[in-house]
Amino acid sequence: MTAGFQHETNTFAVTPATYDSFVRGEGFPALRRGEAIHELADVDIAMGGFLTAMRAYDRDIVPVIWAGACPSGRVTSDAYERIAGEILDAARTVRPDAIYLDLHGAMATEHHDDGEGELLTRLRAIVGSTVPIVVSLDLHANVTERMMSSMDAAVGLRTYPHVDMARAGRRAAALLLRLCSGERLHRQWRRIPFLVPVNSGCTDLEPARGIHDRLARADEDGACLSFAAGFPATDFPECGPVAWGYGADADVLRSALDTLYGDIVRREADWRVDVLSPEAAIAAASRMADGAARPVVIADTQDNPGAGGDARTTGMLRALVDARECAAVAAILDPVAAAAAHAAGTGASLDLALGGHPGIRGAEPFEGTFAVEHLSAGRCRVEGPMMHGTEIDFGPSACLRIGEVRVAVTSRKVQVIDRAQLRALGIHAERERIIVLKSSVHFRADFAPGAEAVLVAAAPGPVPADPADLPWRRLRPGLRTSPLGPTVP
Repeated sequence: MTAGFQHETNTFAVTPATYDSFVRGEGFPALRRGEAIHELADVDIAMGGFLTAMRAYDRDIVPVIWAGACPSGRVTSDAYERIAGEILDAARTVRPDAIYLDLHGAMATEHHDDGEGELLTRLRAIVGSTVPIVVSLDLHANVTERMMSSMDAAVGLRTYPHVDMARAGRRAAALLLRLCSGERLHRQWRRIPFLVPVNSGCTDLEPARGIHDRLARADEDGACLSFAAGFPATDFPECGPVAWGYGADADVLRSALDTLYGDIVRREADWRVDVLSPEAAIAAASRMADGAARPVVIADTQDNPGAGGDARTTGMLRALVDARECAAVAAILDPVAAAAAHAAGTGASLDLALGGHPGIRGAEPFEGTFAVEHLSAGRCRVEGPMMHGTEIDFGPSACLRIGEVRVAVTSRKVQVIDRAQLRALGIHAERERIIVLKSSVHFRADFAPGAEAVLVAAAPGPVPADPADLPWRRLRPGLRTSPLGPTVP
């Protein structure tokens, strides 16, 4: 039996994930049931990799449901119980001899801080102790005691941007087959004593690159290791990074995990985040772009929809207009502005109060006269290396211009991870001087290879780049809220 249920929850965010969020997918594949899940076999997600790997074996696959939604505030109880309920009902009906779940690992609901732990605990109670349960987890999973005690094995993603999702699904399939053959796997796990900022977890850069390279070397020694950097915006006691692993030889596994843990904590200072103010980022980008044949890309990291932001802040837009810089911004969520642009038509001028995030100084709506440059239905197919093959629908959208700045405006929240999303909005990345993206790291997969440089800016927004800046209340005592940062009393 196979199923998927994906959500990364920012408990400080105000917008919940509803059942309709999962139906639409919001940048993930839209919800699928039954045999329709086989349509995901060629999509670069963990479920796709699992299904592809299992084609080589004489096994009956019973797909149940696959659902994912854009990171946000807590998952509503209605959405959680409806989707989890389908998985649990299927387990009662199918009586599977093995289970694979494609989960995230940082889901919090209106009534459960540990959504995956709750699901796995209920599932284990239904199928009993002898049915193997193997799970794939996101690199930003907050792995909990309940999760560990309720599943037989788990594999984590090893890249950020997440370009190895299908590979993780294939590794999960290999572990499940080993368990089904009767092999006994030992387990070890360790908690890391500090939170890892989202930006510094990028595996294109150190120290994350070296840490995740070590995981591949451990595979050669027979220890299947994973390191989840955690999602540092979920306020509950088990938030934070975890390293874990499985292996047939307990001593080999323990030694490999001890080495991995030591490497992570010894380089604590290297995990600290480094960001620029909007003005400094724009000034640096302008210097770099002069005479360059490729665009300079700036991440508007503190309004990243992939971390629970709503893509509504305007700090970077305001700074670009004030600097009279030539740039493109993608994408601001404003369905009212998008509808007004479609009603007015291409070439029209509109007086708008665009975007705006309530309660955040410096993120107020941007008032100005915009020209409607391009209109779009807001649909595209991801062509780059992350989530390749995924169909995205961000609703009726428009490209608006104010001064020398072009602004992509969407009707649905979406993190920009692929150049195809810009092309759908009439923006060609390779022709731009400066591109500002509401993302933290995922955009690097498709944009960085064609960029002159990549900068990270911290404009006012709801997702602080440094987790120590969040108003934590429920973290476990002794945990540092950022590398070498404050310790929870």
